[in-house]
Amino acid sequence: MAKYRGQAILILAVLSGLATVARPVGADPKAGVANYTETIPDSKVTFDMIAVPAGSFVLGSPEGEPGRKPDEGPQHEVKIAAFWIAKCETTWDMYDLYWKEESLPEAGKPPAPQFGADAVTRPTPPYADETFGHAREGHPCLGVSHHSAMMFCRWLSKKTKKNYRLATEAEWEYACRAGSKSAYPFGAEPGALGEYAWYKDNAGDTTHPIGSKKPNAWGIHDMLGNVSEWCLDHYSKNDYAKWPAGKTLDRPVRKPTDIKYSHVVRGGSWAEDAAACRSAARRGSEKSWLKQDPQRPQSIWWMTDADFVGFRIVRAVDEQPDLKDLLPRVNWTSKEFAE
Repeated sequence: MAKYRGQAILILAVLSGLATVARPVGADPKAGVANYTETIPDSKVTFDMIAVPAGSFVLGSPEGEPGRKPDEGPQHEVKIAAFWIAKCETTWDMYDLYWKEESLPEAGKPPAPQFGADAVTRPTPPYADETFGHAREGHPCLGVSHHSAMMFCRWLSKKTKKNYRLATEAEWEYACRAGSKSAYPFGAEPGALGEYAWYKDNAGDTTHPIGSKKPNAWGIHDMLGNVSEWCLDHYSKNDYAKWPAGKTLDRPVRKPTDIKYSHVVRGGSWAEDAAACRSAARRGSEKSWLKQDPQRPQSIWWMTDADFVGFRIVRAVDEQPDLKDLLPRVNWTSKEFAE
């Protein structure tokens, strides 16, 4: 009997090992989640979601990292819960389904009728060509505001019955690093950046098809370059200094409000150099990104001078309470900047 019991244990061990090998890249065995493909209802448009395991990491960059800016520190230990993140940036194929859906009411300017607080509205027509001359099919959408990105997520959530949103800044950097601690997900030096990102040195002044460069270690494409990406958080150059030192932060976020500026943008873009494409590099949105918009009040949907900004979506495995059903609150009369 002991002989057969030992064989049974061996077989179970082998099967357990096979199960481990078969687990999708980025899956979190504790949360029981795996990668999946979503088809947007009433369309043939699909997108892939990568499972990101729960864990902790050091947010920000160390002093002395080449290209570092003061707003990247001081560093903090951060805990992150499991979530899914889009394998690639949001494309025009996806965004067009939303903003061209005629069944949705078009958001009007005052004194146009106001819709309910939880209504999904679609953008007003853009002032100029929304692609800025960049390619459309299979390419990342761009020039959309933080408000637009949040409203797209709300539309997609209602469509799919799943809660999609923008990544918090901490979630974004955690997914970008994919377990790495260096300036770039692939190492300390930018020499290999062209293998992973479309940026100033190789992009030819334009965007490129999503997923056409190498993914990071967790299978996520274009976290660096192509278009910069909106995060959920409000931005301040002193954000990290306001957090308590020496304490592990649990899923930190600076929730968006009805104030238009500033919001966090991450990842660098086709127009930026290698230093802007580091894992910890961050910047805040600016009113100058609407410089050419002649409307008064200016659009809350389109950024006439930001053809380098897009976004990608995430979905929490177990959403934190303060982010459940989070609504965009910016409107035509919102304050420009936080005081």
